[in-house]
Amino acid sequence: MEDERGDAVPDCATFARTLGTLKREGSNILLVGTAKGPHETACQQLLGAAREDARYRLFVTDADDHVAHEGGADPGIERVRTIDYSQSGLESRSESDGESGQPSLGTLGIEIVETIGEFDDSADGLAPSALRVCVDSLVPLLQEYDAETVFRLLQLTTSRVDQACGMGHYHLPLGPDHDAVNLLEPMFDAVVTVRSRNGTDEQQWYLREADTTTDWLEL
Repeated sequence: MEDERGDAVPDCATFARTLGTLKREGSNILLVGTAKGPHETACQQLLGAAREDARYRLFVTDADDHVAHEGGADPGIERVRTIDYSQSGLESRSESDGESGQPSLGTLGIEIVETIGEFDDSADGLAPSALRVCVDSLVPLLQEYDAETVFRLLQLTTSRVDQACGMGHYHLPLGPDHDAVNLLEPMFDAVVTVRSRNGTDEQQWYLREADTTTDWLEL
């Protein structure tokens, strides 16, 4: 069986096994689609139960473009950290072209890597899928910085999430055919398109390694 783009559609058992592998080995997921509500629902599911003590959660956000769901996440808890890059003192692109030559997003990347390292130290080694990272969203970064700079930031972040066998998801609230989605898609293990249809939030997964796309599933 194939979907409209010609990809094989996995059966439920195959899909469940693939998700299990992503949890064990680490994964990075790109969330696309223009509807805000389904983004929040998918985010909540990917973060896991908010009161699950075994998990560490890192939110990387721009307060002006916030779509993710932090329900139950107390920033005062040691296992939950928020990096608000709208207030992190990042320079503009023109200011980042100084003598140091370091892109301003390099500062954000270092902060993300160091925070994950602190989680790893606190846990005496993070268990598979214990780390959950939410980047919300990529749109302001793509508006402010050139694509190559954002690409490097994502390479750094996704590699560190993989190294920790964590689960990262990255909100890109644009249509699945947008140029930005096509540009960034190869960096991720899966691309999940979300939508709201007849009052129901739905998701469709594209699993890159298997080159398969699921049917639309209720969130």
